Amino acid sequence: MTEGYLTEAEGHYLVRLARHTLEDALDQETAEPQPPDHRERLHQPGAAFVTLHLRGGELRGCIGSLNARRPLVDDVRANALAAAFEDPRFPPLTAEELSDIVIEVSVLTPAEPLDYQDPQDLLDKLRPGIDGVVIRRGWHRATFLPQVWDQLPTPEEFLGHLCYKAGLPATAWREGDLKIATYQVQEFKEEI
Repeated sequence: MTEGYLTEAEGHYLVRLARHTLEDALDQETAEPQPPDHRERLHQPGAAFVTLHLRGGELRGCIGSLNARRPLVDDVRANALAAAFEDPRFPPLTAEELSDIVIEVSVLTPAEPLDYQDPQDLLDKLRPGIDGVVIRRGWHRATFLPQVWDQLPTPEEFLGHLCYKAGLPATAWREGDLKIATYQVQEFKEEI
């Protein structure tokens, strides 16, 4: 993410841009949203996740970038398409489903390595509801956004499920050889 925080107007523009990108991909004719007046930050490199939920709250797709490698607006467009059509956990989104989808855009700060001495130190250093977490061991890698703390509120649960997501045993975080990084997000969601 660029220096400073995005304004509410910039964040809500990104959400509208994600929806327009999906509408366009599904051949629904809609006008492209107008960007806010001060939009320079939106064209600087940024990393974002786009999450699609059904109106009842059930996950329908989530894809994102951990590293800022392209303009933020391009990252949001690409990840909106990937969340809708390439998330391997779900079939591709259909035009009929689009009206039942709520879109959330999470803009990430750069991930910072988290040094820890032992499993208890790791648990003590994590900040539930604040930190997104990336774990790595060899080729195994996974992340959970800070919003996942809502479903997995204890650090033990959170790390166990994250290890499982990475293809590791749920207890791998206790072994002390995981590389861990944390990041924070600015979250913007459609009003329902």
